[in-house]
Amino acid sequence: MAIQVTKLSAGIGAEIGGVDLTKPISDADFAAIEKAWQDHVILLFRGQKLTHEQHVAFSRRFGELDDHRTIPKFRDPDFHEILPVVNAVIDGRKQPVGRQWHSDLSTTLRPARGSLLRCEVIPPVGGDTMFANMYLAYETLSDKMKELLDGLWGIQDMTVARHSRGRDLSDVRKRNPPVAQPVVRVHPETGRKALFVAEMTTTGIVGMKDEEAQPILEYLFRHSVQPEFTYRHRWQPDDMIAWDNRCAMHLALDDYDINIPRRLYRTTLLGEPLGYIVADEEMAQAA
Repeated sequence: MAIQVTKLSAGIGAEIGGVDLTKPISDADFAAIEKAWQDHVILLFRGQKLTHEQHVAFSRRFGELDDHRTIPKFRDPDFHEILPVVNAVIDGRKQPVGRQWHSDLSTTLRPARGSLLRCEVIPPVGGDTMFANMYLAYETLSDKMKELLDGLWGIQDMTVARHSRGRDLSDVRKRNPPVAQPVVRVHPETGRKALFVAEMTTTGIVGMKDEEAQPILEYLFRHSVQPEFTYRHRWQPDDMIAWDNRCAMHLALDDYDINIPRRLYRTTLLGEPLGYIVADEEMAQAA
C-alpha cells in the first residue's frame, strides 16, 4: 500500500497512513515520509505499537540521536536515546512537564533538529499537546517587523521555565548558561524563515534593554500561537508524532488530573550547532 498523507489542520500537520513502523520501511517510502515532514512540519502515525528498540530504529533513519547524557537521571536506563515524558515529581509534588510553548533544547548550542514522541498511556480526559507552525508565524508578520527582527538574537535561558518551582537554580545556570539564538531562523533544508522564540525560554534580546525587548517578545509570543497556525492533538495509545523543532513549537496542556498517569516516550534528533553563550555584559545590558 502506498503512503497516504492527510492534512491534520489548515496550518500545520499531516497524518501518515499505509505504513507499519514495526517493519522495515523501503527507501522510497521513507523518502515520501521525509518529503511530507518538510511540507507539513509535524507528522502523525496512528496505531504503531512499538518497542523502545523499534522506536529508536525508526528515529535513527532521520539522523543522529541524542543520548540525553546531560540528563542521565531522566533517560531510560537501557535505551539512552529514549526520554520518558511522564508526570514529574518535584519537591514531593507531581508536576506536568512542558506547560509553556517551547522548542526542544533551544537553550543549548545544539538545538534539537526534531523529536518523535510515542504515546503509551494517556488520561481518559485531557493530556493533549498543541503544535504551532513557526514558518507561518514569521511569514504573516509585516515587512517592517521582519526588517526589525532579521539579525536580532534572543536570549534563551533554561532556568526561567523552572522559576515557579521555588528551587535554587544557581548550579543549573552555571552548567547551562544562557545562550543567544537567532530570533529568525533559516531552515537549513527548506530555506524558509521561521520565528525562533518561545515564552518558556526566551527572556530578552541581545543589545536591547528589558523594557524595550519585552513588548516585542510578548507580541511575538501571542502572534505565534494564533489558532490558524496551530494543531491540537488528542492522544491515543500507540500514536507517534514527529515534529521539526526548527520550525515548530509545542505545548503540553495542563488540562488533566495530574494524579492519573500520562506516559509517553521521546527520541530527540541532534540538530546543527547554533547560537553562542551570552556574555555577562550582554546579560547586564538586557537587564
